[in-house]
Amino acid sequence: MKRELGIARCGLACCLCTEKADCNGCGSNGCPDNDFCENKKCSIAKGLAHCYECEENCRKGLLSKIKPYAFSLFAKTYGEEKLLDCLERNEKNGVVYHREGITGDYDDFDDVGQLMNFIFTGVR
Repeated sequence: MKRELGIARCGLACCLCTEKADCNGCGSNGCPDNDFCENKKCSIAKGLAHCYECEENCRKGLLSKIKPYAFSLFAKTYGEEKLLDCLERNEKNGVVYHREGITGDYDDFDDVGQLMNFIFTGVR
């Protein structure tokens, strides 16, 4: 885990991403989606570092997908440090963020509450 990369604006875990080896996270402008990321544009326009800081409960851009939405909701509820702590613990216990391409153990959920519980406990 590259904890220093933290959580992207949309909630995805830059700290666990293996999609692009030379990417230094959302804040570095190195993300492959940087130029057209709806969540980045919106949060910058609102003066926010992350979508989870916003008062709106929107599902724009990547927040339309369960993983970034649940990660953002988790950070909004428990804080980014707790999210990072849980992700780090889960990784040490064998939970994989990217198993096949960009799909991993956090992607096989249909219910936000169940995914948040998995983040919190690391147990299905």
